[in-house]
Amino acid sequence: MAKRKRRAFTKEFKAEAVRVVQASGKTVGAVARELDLTETALREWVRQAEIDAGRGQPGALTTDERAELAQLRREVRTLRMEPGRAVGQPRR
Repeated sequence: MAKRKRRAFTKEFKAEAVRVVQASGKTVGAVARELDLTETALREWVRQAEIDAGRGQPGALTTDERAELAQLRREVRTLRMEPGRAVGQPRR
């Protein structure tokens, strides 16, 4: 089986795909085939939508929390790369 090229989807497309799964009564696999998506990707979008709606597993991060965590990790990585600055040393 040939590997698919990674595609990018808009938030609107993802939200509509999730809505189709939730409202149609069709399986994730059936909707994924109709929309030419991988079942894994669509299942992840549905899972994340459930978390964002407050129906996810306890401790699961919302989309906003995941974005904030990614931003904070980028900032830490940048700060650690500053010349003359030891890790854990406060900024002046």
